[in-house]
Amino acid sequence: MKKIRTGFGYDVHQFAEDRELWLGGIRLQHTKGLKGHSDADVLIHALCDALLGAGNLRDIGYHFPDTAGEYKGIDSKILLSQTMDLIRSKNYELGNADITVCAENPKLNPSIPQMKACLAEVMKVEIEDISIKATTSEKMGFVGREEGIAVYASVLIFQE
Repeated sequence: MKKIRTGFGYDVHQFAEDRELWLGGIRLQHTKGLKGHSDADVLIHALCDALLGAGNLRDIGYHFPDTAGEYKGIDSKILLSQTMDLIRSKNYELGNADITVCAENPKLNPSIPQMKACLAEVMKVEIEDISIKATTSEKMGFVGREEGIAVYASVLIFQE
């Protein structure tokens, strides 16, 4: 019997001065970037956690610890590619990913098609298998105060 599994990921990163803003594998123009050990691509980190959870492979910090020097400043697309390798090593493939980005600024809708294309290329899946939505928190909480970005990701994986 083929297995179908779901996974959920969540991540947050604070905004920081003098950092580039990477989101969904692409660089966005913004006055601030996100604070983190890697490039701090909060979208990819939440997606990796969802994939790892679906595969019963623990979490992103277990596989790519922020205490390890080799991950300092790393492009999160590399982490996503390695996460897909882990999923595929257990004979799973992505069914779909559904991702929600919570940010007041920058406005993300114009960049979503490019993010989807980038993620699909890295993950070696069809663009139609990736959904990215943008929302705000209506000026409430740390997202509303523009202190950072939060991302929720849900995935379905299946055995081939």
